[in-house]
Amino acid sequence: MPAPLMQIETSTTLPDHADCVVIGAGIIGVSTAYWLARTGQRVVLLEKGRVGAEQTSRNWGWCRQQNRDARELPLSTVSLRLWEEMAADIGEDLGFRRCGLLYLSDNPAEIDGWDRWGRFARGEGVDTHMLSAAEAAERGQATGKPWMGGVWSPTDGTADPSRAAPLIAKGVMQHGGTVLQFCAARGIETSGGAVSAVITERGVIRTKNLVLSGGAWAASFLHQSGISFPQASVRSSILSVAPGAEGLPAALHTSAVSVTRRGDGGHTLAISGRANLDPTPGAILSARQFLPMFANRWRVLSPGGPQAWQAGFETRRKWALDHRTPMEQMRILDPRPSERLIRETLRRARALLPALRDVPVQATWAGYIDSTPDGVPVIDADIGIAGLTLAAGLSGHGFGIGPGVGHLVADLLLGRTPITETAQYRLARFDAAQWGKVAGF
Repeated sequence: MPAPLMQIETSTTLPDHADCVVIGAGIIGVSTAYWLARTGQRVVLLEKGRVGAEQTSRNWGWCRQQNRDARELPLSTVSLRLWEEMAADIGEDLGFRRCGLLYLSDNPAEIDGWDRWGRFARGEGVDTHMLSAAEAAERGQATGKPWMGGVWSPTDGTADPSRAAPLIAKGVMQHGGTVLQFCAARGIETSGGAVSAVITERGVIRTKNLVLSGGAWAASFLHQSGISFPQASVRSSILSVAPGAEGLPAALHTSAVSVTRRGDGGHTLAISGRANLDPTPGAILSARQFLPMFANRWRVLSPGGPQAWQAGFETRRKWALDHRTPMEQMRILDPRPSERLIRETLRRARALLPALRDVPVQATWAGYIDSTPDGVPVIDADIGIAGLTLAAGLSGHGFGIGPGVGHLVADLLLGRTPITETAQYRLARFDAAQWGKVAGF
């Protein structure tokens, strides 16, 4: 685990029945299980590897409303409140801080875009402020350069990717739920067209409700039941530097590089949007549906290599439920970062922020960001099998909105009034072309 991750102890005993089984213990899975367990549901959360070990612990940690697509903004807003509520209930520090997010730019078109978004968002109750050149220079004084303008979103913040999911999983257990690590779900058993059981590598759990929050693995798992979910992943490369740089904003975005203060006093460095596209069977078979996304993103994507194909998480082959599956052969997706992108990120960061020039690199890592054709997640309880709910395709936005997504899934399962609208998250929307619908993030 090159990306820092808190490790926790969980159950080793597989229950024989549950009110609901949740597959995948990233931020979406742990949040879903938490909100269900908090209502008294008998929840079993299954993780093939370690809680939070894949993309959930490999992201920047931003929890933002700023520049969100309108379809995700309500979830973003409610999630900020839920981060605080969950931490208070669990009694643990999830690393969530409303530290504010700072965006700086010398590009008039980019600033105009932020201004248009801000006028819309303020109408939705979001606290976001355009910065003049003088205000941008003041807030961005750590860069030692003037700026044309920027944005300051004071109520947005960050949480700790290394701690959040494991601690929320502890919250699941505090409320009576069961969490199992190194226990892969192999498939679904149905009766009369409805979920009746989940088959795991350790045995069978009888249940009428299943939530699939398997991240990059979701499409291949659904393929086993004849359900098509267009999903493709890109490999993002990130690094962290050791503590020692003082006076930097807690969370800063520029077109050159983005910088986030870590819980240990170090900083995470990344270039927004830059990633490697590793070919996979799933991506190839979904290529037509992803054309609008590719047309929007091709400038920031670079050709990748065979890592993803070899890892098997986007396979479209069928597997037997009484043999080892790809999830058991690849417990934790831990791809090699792009050395070229890591060097470029570090060079840009040190050029932009003098305080980073003598601070050593702490760690480098990569992760697979799973995306949908429009860059908006699927959160849907009506995908073809009664009792099966899909919450995946978070498209690089899942960490910040995870608490809200989990609450929304619990709402759907419990028949409560949903915490936000749901129509924009339906799987069936991909039956139509996505031209003009790709999220602008």
